[in-house]
Amino acid sequence: MRSLFTAGALAVIRYAKIHGAGRRPWLSALLARRATKVAAIALANKLARIAWAMMARNERYKEPAALMA
Repeated sequence: MRSLFTAGALAVIRYAKIHGAGRRPWLSALLARRATKVAAIALANKLARIAWAMMARNERYKEPAALMA
């Protein structure tokens, strides 16, 4: 699972570098401070925490209100 989250995070970062990370200010700020692989591990950890919380609460993903606008 860890390698899947890391691969997914690297894909998100690659897409963000090409197309911009306008909807992900957390990611763009992280990429400005850290190296790509370090940011990918941080993003993978965030994705794992979200997935665990969704499974523990048996609920669907809810887009944050700030990103929906």
